[in-house]
Amino acid sequence: MLTGMAHFICPNCGNRSTSNDRTAGFSQRPRGCSKCGFSFLFEMLDDYYPAPNAAFVILDQKANVIGLGRGVRELTGLGDEDAVGRPVRDVFGLEFQNGDDHIGTALEWGVRVLDKPVTVHAEGDRPEPAKADIFPAYDDDGGLLLVLTPS
Repeated sequence: MLTGMAHFICPNCGNRSTSNDRTAGFSQRPRGCSKCGFSFLFEMLDDYYPAPNAAFVILDQKANVIGLGRGVRELTGLGDEDAVGRPVRDVFGLEFQNGDDHIGTALEWGVRVLDKPVTVHAEGDRPEPAKADIFPAYDDDGGLLLVLTPS
């Protein structure tokens, strides 16, 4: 691994990439995915390998769903029209152990929260145990990448 290289992951297809540049060429536009063309990537502080069955959810700075990526339909049965614009807790019925608010912590402090047990209870579906990894967006817009891996 080269020093100074940033690690990126696409929430749409899960493709991982590295680059010295966080933007697309000379513009200030965020990097897009070279594999599927998704409009932006999340930067990882360390290399991160999601499980093959992981579900990617993109949240804004208020924890509202702004996009669903790979694996969400398989885990929850929900699509973009069911989730976008709504609070993530309402859509997915997330219940962390001890009532913890790991999403709030990640938003408030801008830190990664990894490997947290969570129950996903998506809109009347049966509860599914999972692990949550939460990554802050390192840009001016804020927001989070929520990765849910079924247990």
